[in-house]
Amino acid sequence: MSAFHAELGRIARHLFGSERADHTLQPTALVNELWLRVMRDGGVEVRSEVEFRAWAANAMRNILVDHARAKRAQKRGGLASRVVLVDVPGRPGIDILGLHEALNRLETHHERSARVVEMRFFGGLTQAETAERLGVTERTVRADWKMARAWLHRLLLDATPI
Repeated sequence: MSAFHAELGRIARHLFGSERADHTLQPTALVNELWLRVMRDGGVEVRSEVEFRAWAANAMRNILVDHARAKRAQKRGGLASRVVLVDVPGRPGIDILGLHEALNRLETHHERSARVVEMRFFGGLTQAETAERLGVTERTVRADWKMARAWLHRLLLDATPI
């Protein structure tokens, strides 16, 4: 468990790498909330580390979305928390609620591509780990990642390629 905890901390720090220092949710709090959910749900039944990390990617996404919704509610319609895509440092942040909604829309058109984004962005899984979890080839993951990025770019950023 301590190895998983350390890995989740690394992923969370990476997600928050370009956020401002006074962000209201910190990487440690994200990991702690994840573990609280594991404990609340009576544990998580997984068969491999990759499967656990895929589960964690989904859970981190949900925690970030819940946090952004709470902040938006506090500000009465203010801007949601912003997160920068993992492999595009220096780009403007993406509204986490907008990303969540866009992923939900993508999921209705191409579920596997949405899972690829979730695992790679929120879970920090590599192409190989994502392919293993989804039961597809790395080439398929690369194609899904490329398609999903273009689709999300068109939907979310329109003027700034990701």
